[in-house]
Amino acid sequence: MEAYSIFKDLAILVIAAKFFGLVARKCKAPQVVGEIIAGLLIGPGVLGLVSQSPFIAQMAEIGVVLLMFSAGLGTNLKDLLKTGPIAFLIACFGVFVPLGLGALFYFCYYGFSPFGSPEFYKGIFIGTIMTATSVSITVSALKEMGKLQTKVGQTILSAAIIDDVIGIMVLTFVIGLKDPAMKPLIVVVQSLLFFVFSLVFGFISYKIFKKVDKRYPHTQRIPIAGLAYCFALSYIAEHYFGIADITGAYFAGIILCNIKDSDYIAEKMDINSYMLFGPIFFASIGLKTDLGDMTLPLLGFSIGFVLVALLSKIIGCGLMSGLCRFGFWDSLKIGVGMMTRGEVALIVAQKGLSAGLIEPIYFTSVILLIIVSSVSTPILLKILFKKSDNLPQKT
Repeated sequence: MEAYSIFKDLAILVIAAKFFGLVARKCKAPQVVGEIIAGLLIGPGVLGLVSQSPFIAQMAEIGVVLLMFSAGLGTNLKDLLKTGPIAFLIACFGVFVPLGLGALFYFCYYGFSPFGSPEFYKGIFIGTIMTATSVSITVSALKEMGKLQTKVGQTILSAAIIDDVIGIMVLTFVIGLKDPAMKPLIVVVQSLLFFVFSLVFGFISYKIFKKVDKRYPHTQRIPIAGLAYCFALSYIAEHYFGIADITGAYFAGIILCNIKDSDYIAEKMDINSYMLFGPIFFASIGLKTDLGDMTLPLLGFSIGFVLVALLSKIIGCGLMSGLCRFGFWDSLKIGVGMMTRGEVALIVAQKGLSAGLIEPIYFTSVILLIIVSSVSTPILLKILFKKSDNLPQKT
């Protein structure tokens, strides 16, 4: 009967994750926060109803791959190309300023470590977690205010998409550096080779999918083939190029995002992700988080982590926006709009845990960041737009 106990665990996981996810949404917090809390409550640290197992870990890995595939499918390349170099520059500063300040904060808090030591890589990875941007909360706030189609709104949207692409590449590079057999040059070469492979293989794949989609529009074979393509590119990325599997999944989504039935593929992926794999992934983070290890120094670190993560996005994105000739208030809006964190930050943290770069206890800091940024960003944006709208207009 032991073999069947996994069904009990899955039943508890899914029900608890969805219930607390709905509670979180009612409280105007991201649903993923509720799903993580559910895992924390039913896990070994509190009620002990479910424990982390190899099977659940593998299900969670599928969940994270599907999430990144969906994120890629949601990319609009046409809108991305329209924004040109401005959104790219803002995104670059939005990645590398948090990366640098996050690493500096870790070293200042725990002490500086020599290059190549485990603590050095841990500090760099803490900065890497801060690079992620989740724009869904910002988009909801901008829609509510009727500001999404403004120049500021479109710049935030495009910069956030580019930010995720650069952030995933940084993640791949940092994880590659952790391997003692890997040298920085080898990591760079492997990343470039995968990028070239993705362009060539992706162009061929896109043409094939486009032709099949035209012949069999809106049929189930399209999302099935898309799912297989996602898994294949994830395997190729990890096995042949030493690149994180989520990078392959993300690129698979970007390659397919412009075929006619991309929304149909995304819809089918969301069903799988919403019903099973997504809740398991986020709940599994709670299962691995043990608040019993929380100490006063770690609490202080978590508070500092949140402050640095929020301010570094405002500084990086706001500063570059100003250099790109946005006004002071518009630059501040872009910086604030880019400071929300969500699923991608958790995915990055999860990959760091798998690679041995951080311990599970640091998920507490990431969860706190998601909650604070998700609550504060809409409030600050409304204040900033109201303030700038009431300023006298230049004639």
